[in-house]
Amino acid sequence: MPDIDIAIIGAGLAGLACARALTDAGAAVVVLDKSRGVGGRLATRRAEGGLQFDHGAQFVTSRQPGFASILHETGCAERAAEWEDGSGAGHVVGVPGMNALAKHLASGLDIWTGVHARRVEPARVGWSIVTETGEWRCNKLVLTAPAPQAMALLGKAHPLAEELAAVRMAPCLALMAAFEPGAPRPFLARRDPEDALAWIARDGSKPGRGDAETWVAHASPVWSAEHLERSFEDIAERMLPMLCERIGADPGTAIHAVAHRWRYALVTTPLGRSFARDASGTLFAGGDWCLGPRAEAAWESGTAIAEDILGAAALRESAGGWSL
Repeated sequence: MPDIDIAIIGAGLAGLACARALTDAGAAVVVLDKSRGVGGRLATRRAEGGLQFDHGAQFVTSRQPGFASILHETGCAERAAEWEDGSGAGHVVGVPGMNALAKHLASGLDIWTGVHARRVEPARVGWSIVTETGEWRCNKLVLTAPAPQAMALLGKAHPLAEELAAVRMAPCLALMAAFEPGAPRPFLARRDPEDALAWIARDGSKPGRGDAETWVAHASPVWSAEHLERSFEDIAERMLPMLCERIGADPGTAIHAVAHRWRYALVTTPLGRSFARDASGTLFAGGDWCLGPRAEAAWESGTAIAEDILGAAALRESAGGWSL
């Protein structure tokens, strides 16, 4: 496999933000992801009959000008829009699905999907990424997978593993359900952290979704942990009656009901800083798990890693060394 300068494992929002900043600055970057597409939890599942579901992140919000600018740019490209969910707060969603946000950010990047990294190891120069199909070599490596997965790639003996071990992430089980036309529409979205279904949204109410009677429900962290290892079929069978009870629908009118397991969904104990870096300055790890359970936190972490790499490169260049 090719030797590359900077490799990023993970094409979620943190990895894409890092790659975007580095690439725009002229760096040579390759992004690897085991999935078939980009976005991570900015995910959209499509099904027969033209159905689609945002089964991961439901929307994004911005607190800082940098991320707000990205969302504005995506909106101008007609890949994002405001969604009023009935709470009085405007949220941004991808159009026609949440993964449109990631696809816009990924435009023009060198991304290899379907590449499953098994482990990473220090090499004579830089790092070796061992995958199911071969080995990649890079000078600098950025891990943007969830902290437990980054630890697994590094191995418990690596110095960064002890830092990442302090991070805690809770699971989330998601139900994607569709009903026959005329099904009840009691609300656009409902959040109740104390309920077994902590989040319910009428997914079809989002901009660009058409008029399908589609719903997404996210189980609470407690309920998700209790049922995490059940089969998808069993999870769907348990969650569908719960959803129907809350929206006043007959389970018999459901035309689609599929579950998804997000093993590392919600950051409960973050790292407490933007990213982690090893002593060599060639290995970085980041994601929303560094700062908190927000999409913007993932973007901030990935951007901070890129700024650190570019800053180090600028110092080497001014000292007569190589540059990006």
